[in-house]
Order: sequence, then structure tokens, then C-alpha cells
Amino acid sequence: MIIHSNCYYFRGDVPCRPHKQYGVHCDGCTHYRPVTHKILIIKLGAIGDVIRTTPLLSAIRTAYPNSFIYWITHSVDILPGAVDVKMDFSSSNILALQETHFDLAFNLDKDREACALLNRVSATQKKGFTLKDGKPAPIDKDAEHKFYTGVFDDVSKANTKSYPEEIFEVAGFKFSGEPYELENPEARKTIWPIDRKKKVVGLNTGCGSRWPSRLWPDDYWQAVTSGLLKSGYEVVLLGGEPEHEKNKELSQATGAKYFGHFPLKQFIDLIDQCHIVITQVTMAMHLAIGRKKRLILMNNIFNRHEFELYGLGEIIEPSSGCDCYYLSNCKREAEGGIHCMRDILPGDILSAVQRQATFSEKAK
Repeated sequence: MIIHSNCYYFRGDVPCRPHKQYGVHCDGCTHYRPVTHKILIIKLGAIGDVIRTTPLLSAIRTAYPNSFIYWITHSVDILPGAVDVKMDFSSSNILALQETHFDLAFNLDKDREACALLNRVSATQKKGFTLKDGKPAPIDKDAEHKFYTGVFDDVSKANTKSYPEEIFEVAGFKFSGEPYELENPEARKTIWPIDRKKKVVGLNTGCGSRWPSRLWPDDYWQAVTSGLLKSGYEVVLLGGEPEHEKNKELSQATGAKYFGHFPLKQFIDLIDQCHIVITQVTMAMHLAIGRKKRLILMNNIFNRHEFELYGLGEIIEPSSGCDCYYLSNCKREAEGGIHCMRDILPGDILSAVQRQATFSEKAK
């Protein structure tokens, strides 16, 4: 019996889709779709990092149109349909990958477990980062720039490439504005009590626990919320469980709408209801970009060139600069001074909303 094990639809453990639908066998099957390149992406990372790596899928599909793509990650739920096999980082999946030969394998993380996995995988060509003597290292020259920005602050500060540019370079491609690939699987499943006659502005009030130095002051959030409501905007407060109490209090104090915190897919749908999103550098920033929302991004501790906004918004930074490059705590506060994020004034954000609202109108 003829078996086309290189067919896109062939599984090996269960009947393929064409067989289930039409009863066909491999011999003479008109649905036979040979795979020319089996490709592995290792990108474990935080959810935001995984989302902003998805533009690479377009480049891979263009270069290898008949490819079959595997992606192993800690954030399986965020992967788009363009990924053929979505794998969580588990011992069973790692074992399966070790017994699979790939034409091309990308490791785009410098985490030791990601680098070690790439070493263990069989691939004709490997790109990205490997593990040498227990420490991450670039595989080739394409990965050197990204590697150096991660180990030397002065090199990182001088960098003028966006994250997608860097990742494309690591993978051996040239970035040409390929967008994030972020789907909304919960679309129209929730009826959000939002006044759609108004421009909807989402305020993402938290920033996560890793770098609390990014956090914008609570009294500023209240001032912006009140200002937006007075200007006729529909204001929706966004956040996760850590922001729940803060958002409840902010809602009670201002009248802004707060629906609670939600699982990731439902949170994507909530962001999808917004015309404009105001946020610090967070996962919500990447969700907003992925869903093509107008964005007002407050940044202090990171290199602004890192962020590819695709012309969807603007970055606002402290007028006095920031002394805390990739640091968790504010140096100025520790020395009795004023946190740099207080230099981003509520008026600055309200003015930015007016600008982005104008762009949002033009885009209709």
C-alpha cells in the first residue's frame, strides 16, 4: 500500500482529513500536498515576545511556500493558524521533537532551555541561539547583533533596530513591515456593555511584576480617566488580576467602565472593542498592535527603537529622561527624588488621545 508520509495532511496516528471527508487513500489522491520544508520555531518567552515574533511566519511562508511549521512555546494559546503544529514546552513534546528531523530550525530565545533544545534537535540548518558550555551563544553572524544587545547595555542603548528587524535578521530574513499575526477567536461571543456611539479608549493600568519601574502613577490614571470622560469618550479599564482592586477603585471614583479581568482570549476580544489603547510596555501593548488599534505607549526604561508600532500610534517618554535602563526600581526615588514616570503628565496623554482619535477617524 502506498503511503505519502510527506503529505501536508498525513498524521500517521489517525486518518487524515481528506480520507475522513472523501474516503481517499494515498495512491492517486488528488488532495496530495507534498511538504518541501519541515520547519521548527523555538520561541518560549513571554506572551508579548511570542506575539511580536509572529511576523516571521509571513517571511517563512513566502520563502518556503510548501513548508510545515512547528512552534514550541510557553504560550500556545496565542499562536495563529499559520502554525501547523502548536506545542507547549513539555517533556512529551520535547521527546517528539528529538525524534523529528527538520530542514530548518530557529531558536529565537536566549533562555538556556531553548538553546539546549535546539542543540538536541536534528536539523539540516539551524539559526538563532545555541548553548555552548552551558551558556547561550549566537549560532552565526546573523545572530550576533541581537546577542550583543543582550549582554552590553551600551550596545543595547545605541541600537536603532526594532525587535522585528532584529528577529528577522537572526533568522536570515530582511524585515519589510510584516505585521503581527494575532487572531481573535472569541469575536462576537461576549456582548460588552459599551456605548459604541462614542470613541472607545482602553486604559491598561498595570505593567506586570518584572519591571514595576514602568508603572504610571494612580492619580495620573484618575486624571486622564476623568478628562476623557468629560471629553465624551467611552473609557474602559483594562488589566489582569493584579490590577483588579485598582481598576475597581478607579471605576468607582470616575465612572469609567470596568468589566473585570479575563482569560487571555477573552481579554483579546475586550481590547478589540477599543479604538485607542493607552498602556505602558506590556502584553496589552502587543495585543493592541496585533489587533491594529491606535496606541499611546508610555515608555521609560527601554530603548524606544525596540518597538515597531506600524504607524498605529506614538511613544511618549519622560521629559527628564530615565536613569533606570532595564531596572526594576527607580534610582531617583531611591535617592529621594521624583519617579521619572511622573514627568509624563496627564495632559500629555490627553493630547495624544486627541491626535490618535483623528487618525482613527481617517482610517474608517
